[in-house]
Amino acid sequence: LPNFHLSPASHLDGDGAAAPTKASSEPDAPACSPPPHPPEEEDVFQFILCEGCQQESPNLKLLTCLHTLCLGCLSENKPVGQCPVCCTAIPQANGIPDMDNLLFTNLQARLKVYKQITSSGGPTCSRCRGEAALVWCCECEEFFCAKCFEDHQWWHKKKTHKVKKVEDLRAESAHQFLEDTRKSCNLFCTSSSHPDRSRVCSIYCQRCEKALCCSCALLDNQHAPFRDIRSETQRRQEELSSMERELRRRRSGFEATYASLQGEAARLEEAQREMRELIRQRVEQLVRLIRREEEELVGLVEARQEQGRRELARELRHVEGVLRRMEAGERLVEKMSLYATEQEVMDMQPFIKASLQELQQLQLPAATDRGQPGDLSECRARLQAL
Repeated sequence: LPNFHLSPASHLDGDGAAAPTKASSEPDAPACSPPPHPPEEEDVFQFILCEGCQQESPNLKLLTCLHTLCLGCLSENKPVGQCPVCCTAIPQANGIPDMDNLLFTNLQARLKVYKQITSSGGPTCSRCRGEAALVWCCECEEFFCAKCFEDHQWWHKKKTHKVKKVEDLRAESAHQFLEDTRKSCNLFCTSSSHPDRSRVCSIYCQRCEKALCCSCALLDNQHAPFRDIRSETQRRQEELSSMERELRRRRSGFEATYASLQGEAARLEEAQREMRELIRQRVEQLVRLIRREEEELVGLVEARQEQGRRELARELRHVEGVLRRMEAGERLVEKMSLYATEQEVMDMQPFIKASLQELQQLQLPAATDRGQPGDLSECRARLQAL
C-alpha cells in the first residue's frame, strides 16, 4: 500500500486532487488495537432493541402507545390487537402497526458500522472487499483501502467529501460516532412530474403539509404559505419536546393515583387476611362436624371482597399501562432529539404527536370508595352463633 496518512477530516482540494500527503521515511507504526471502551457503553443503547425479545431487528414497528416491537413478537402476540407491554389496543386488524420506527432501525445500522470499526480485525474495503480499510467516507458511508480511495477521489473530484481515518474512528466512543454521522438527509419531492427522486426539497407548504422542491412551489400557485424545510423540522422537534415536558408534568398525578390504588389494594388484602385469621381461630375450637361452616364463612368473606378486588385490579392495569406509555413517549422523544435525522423527524413526528395528544387527553381515575371491605355483619353473626 502507498505509505501516506490522512488527516482526521480530509477533503478534496479545488481541483479534486487526493488529500493524502506523503509520510516520512520512518517505518509504519503497528496497527493500533481498538481502545478499551467501557463495557457499559453498549447498555446505553439497549433502548433500540425490541421491547419484547430484547433483540436487534431490521423490522421494528412503533405502536400507538409508543412502545417498539419487532414483527416476530407482534406475529406471536396473544391476544392479537393488544400491546404485550401495556395492553393498549392496536388499531390494525392484523395486530401489525403501519409505522416503522425509523430512528431505532437507522441507529442499529450505524452502530453496526461502529462495531466493525472497533472489532479486532477491523473493517475491510467496501469496494474491493479484500484489503483492510484505511478511511471512512462520511458522505458515501463506505470504507476504502488506499487504492480504492484514490479511485474514489478521482470520481468525486468535483465534490468535497469528508473522510476520516479508521484509526481515529477507533478512538471515538459510540456516542461520538453517532453524533458525527448524524447528517442532514436530502428530502426528495414526491410530485408525479419527477418520480425519479431527482428533485431535492427545501420548501415546506403549510397548507398541504408536504415538502416541495423549488419548481413545484413556483409553478403551482395552490401551495402557500411556505416555510424553510429546516425550520419546519426544528419546529416539529420543539413541538414534540414541549409535549414531552407536559407529559412529564402530568405523570406525577398518575404516579400518585397508582400509589393510592396500591395502598387500597394492600388495605383490602389486610382486611381479608384479618377476617380469615379470626375465622380460623374460632373454628379450631369446634369439632370436625362444623368444618363445613368454616369453609362457608371463608367463602362468604371472599365473595364480598371479590368485586372490589376485580375493580382495583382493572384500574391498576389501566394506570400502569398509561404510565408505561408515558415512559415510552418520554424515552422516544428524548432519543429523537439526540439522534433523529430530518427525514426521521418528518416521517415519524405526526404519528408520535398523535399518540402524545391521546395521552394528554387521558384523565385520572375518579377517587371512589373502591376497595373498602364489604358488609361482613352476616359473617360476624354466624360466628357469634357458633
